[in-house]
Amino acid sequence: MIHELIAEFMGTALMIIFGVGVHCCTVLKGTKYRGSGHLFAITTWGFGITISLFIFGNVCINPAMVLAQCLLGNLPWIDLLPYSIAEVLGGIVASIIVWVMYADHFKASENEISPVTIRNLFSTSPGIRNLPRNFFVEFLDTFIFISGILAMSAIKNPGVMPIGVGLLVWSIGMGLGGTTGFAMNLARDMGPRIAHAILPIANKADSDWQYGIIVPGIAPFLGAACSALFMHCFFGIN
Repeated sequence: MIHELIAEFMGTALMIIFGVGVHCCTVLKGTKYRGSGHLFAITTWGFGITISLFIFGNVCINPAMVLAQCLLGNLPWIDLLPYSIAEVLGGIVASIIVWVMYADHFKASENEISPVTIRNLFSTSPGIRNLPRNFFVEFLDTFIFISGILAMSAIKNPGVMPIGVGLLVWSIGMGLGGTTGFAMNLARDMGPRIAHAILPIANKADSDWQYGIIVPGIAPFLGAACSALFMHCFFGIN
């Protein structure tokens, strides 16, 4: 159990280092790749998740996936809370590491980049705030995401999964990510959001806990639950 929790912690942390890191890289003043845009960022998220899965193997790195595996009987329900906590902690620690790496660039950006933009380097936010619609988007994104992973898992080829999941993240980000930032993962959003709240960032924006809890917090769990039930009932996937 300890080994699995450490793997979830480290796998999530590596994913967040790539993900939050690329947002800092494309936005903060003085970085070499500033202004590279969302294609650059989304591709890095996809590749980063692929690398994390290659290194740490059969990990969830997403509380929504943990819930799906519990519903399908692949994980005991007692694992849901500790796995999720380990993943959120991985997101917090990784975000702090990224902040340390980019500390000079955060300092250089204080008078140029808005506090809300700085917050959004860490956590997701909607392009247009409409909580019911934002919730539906995150629900649907997660439903597609978890369904795709469960379908790939049925192939029984370990080499397919990391690459396939990376491509899945890439395609969801490109096709569906422009509304909410496609969190699909409580740990991906809440871990960095908590880190932003506790870090000594100048002129800090509020953490927008209402959005964080309702949309990237709750919606992925509902999407994952519906996905697990659909994939089991329609395709017989466990």
